Amino acid sequence: MVVPSPSPIRSKKTKAVGIPVIDLSLNRSAIAELIVNACEDYGFFKVVNHGVPKEIIGRLEEEGLSFFAKPSSEKQKAGPASPFGYGCKNIGFNGDRGELEYLLLHTNPVSISERSKAISNDPTEFSCAVNDYIQGVRELCCEILDLMGEGLWLQDKMVFSRMIRDVHSDSVIRVNHYPAVKDVKEWDPCDPIGFGEHSDPQILTILRSNDVPGLQIRLRDGLWVPVPPDPTEFCVFVGDALEVNANIMFY
Repeated sequence: MVVPSPSPIRSKKTKAVGIPVIDLSLNRSAIAELIVNACEDYGFFKVVNHGVPKEIIGRLEEEGLSFFAKPSSEKQKAGPASPFGYGCKNIGFNGDRGELEYLLLHTNPVSISERSKAISNDPTEFSCAVNDYIQGVRELCCEILDLMGEGLWLQDKMVFSRMIRDVHSDSVIRVNHYPAVKDVKEWDPCDPIGFGEHSDPQILTILRSNDVPGLQIRLRDGLWVPVPPDPTEFCVFVGDALEVNANIMFY
């Protein structure tokens, strides 16, 4: 999840040609085929009608906003991230630019409960919001992986989702916050802020953003295209681990 900054800077939404958007309320066999095609052609797609309640998404965003609005001295009590907890650093490698702060948490409820004590003035409320979000997104992730197994005609269609449901899963949740540009007049729109070119090492990345543009993906021909932001959708990225486990070349 990405927590929005109270920045006045907004760009007009641009329509990226060819970005796959999959409606999970369609016929199951049709969805399975669309997911496999999107993975093979893009390694990325967006899902709508995903079933994660907006109330659950909103609660976590509120908790994130509340935390990142705290003074730096208060936020530092939840860190340093090693790897879990609060982290704040300049982004400086692989073409990355700008400032970033984040919360990185293991999805284990016990771990979240312990970390919450240093994150929120109401640890129970924070833990509930995070756990509810994790549960909703985990079910979405597993459903996507099962559909992928069906689309690949695997004998064991749950072979991928089983890795996510495993009690020893190393799944994590990360809440990123990009501080607002302090001086809008001096800010150059051509100066990028955020992560540079990279692939994700895990099985899947499920990303929910706010309404601020900036995300781009690279097509087969090397062209970078913008992914229009929509808080009602989830972005799905194929990770390196899934590509290896699937033994198939996802782009």
